[in-house]
Amino acid sequence: MTTHSENVLEVCDLRTHFRTDDGLVKAVDGVSFSVKRGETLGIVGESGSGKSVTCLSAMQLVPRPQAFHPSGEIYFGDTNLLSLPEHEIEKLRGERLAMIFQDPLTSLNPYLTIARQLTEVLEVHRGDTPTAARRTSLEMLERVGIPDAAERIDQYPHQFSGGMRQRVMIAMALLCGPEVLFADEPTTALDVTIQAQILELIKDLQTAIGTAVVLVTHDLGVVAGTTDRVAVMYAGKIVEEGTTAEVFANPLHPYTRGLLESMPRIDTPLQKSLYAIPGLPPDLGNLPTGCPFHPRCEFATDQCRKTYPDRKTISSTHRVSCWEVEVTE
Repeated sequence: MTTHSENVLEVCDLRTHFRTDDGLVKAVDGVSFSVKRGETLGIVGESGSGKSVTCLSAMQLVPRPQAFHPSGEIYFGDTNLLSLPEHEIEKLRGERLAMIFQDPLTSLNPYLTIARQLTEVLEVHRGDTPTAARRTSLEMLERVGIPDAAERIDQYPHQFSGGMRQRVMIAMALLCGPEVLFADEPTTALDVTIQAQILELIKDLQTAIGTAVVLVTHDLGVVAGTTDRVAVMYAGKIVEEGTTAEVFANPLHPYTRGLLESMPRIDTPLQKSLYAIPGLPPDLGNLPTGCPFHPRCEFATDQCRKTYPDRKTISSTHRVSCWEVEVTE
């Protein structure tokens, strides 16, 4: 398979399953999407819907042999990442493919200084000298808002706050100017001002070198303001996808509507409580038959309970998997 020239990343029918003591867990179950150069794709959904595992699968960071891929391809250009041996994927990780992890405390090595963890990336992937690598690392720390960066660069992760550690992780991911950046809740631990600065920094990177960004977040406000397209995940599958404008203006899947209705709005009356989707996310090791959302859906029918819905094309960019959505020609 050869990807379209404008797509830097193309995921086709990705399935990532885990063998556990309680049985098989289908964390990602038939996910397909593509990202163009300079484009931002937002992936949203409740915790446990498969967002992070999708990104970790592309980076080949899922634990083995517990995790395996019964099917699927992840094309980076013309290269199927799932077919690469470990030493080949290591050459891409950190340089052309980068990821901002959700938990900076466990992602940074507590035994190494911040300086060493940053300079190593540049020395390994770009062949920079220690002096040049330190200079570039210091500049990046300043860009992500680390105060007194020249002094703090030689400190250890435990000497940084959670938000500061997150900024270090972001700096590390951006050092080599990656072609694809997976950002897993990159601004969760940051205040609103720094959040805006970090998102602007990522946007600048896109403008400068055409980086494609896959942004995983629970913050629909961030999705609305920063993404070009959005994919809504539930129980390991994408249930709706489209341009951000389409999905926000015309959400078709009941789950998508529930997510948007649960978001605070400035025009909501003070006396009105925020909407909450009833029930709990399903057990991925014991999914119900049919549409996995049907136990929580007020529109569910017998067909929903028996058969997973076909994917329906609403427009050239808007697709949804729901039996209750009617497609007009």
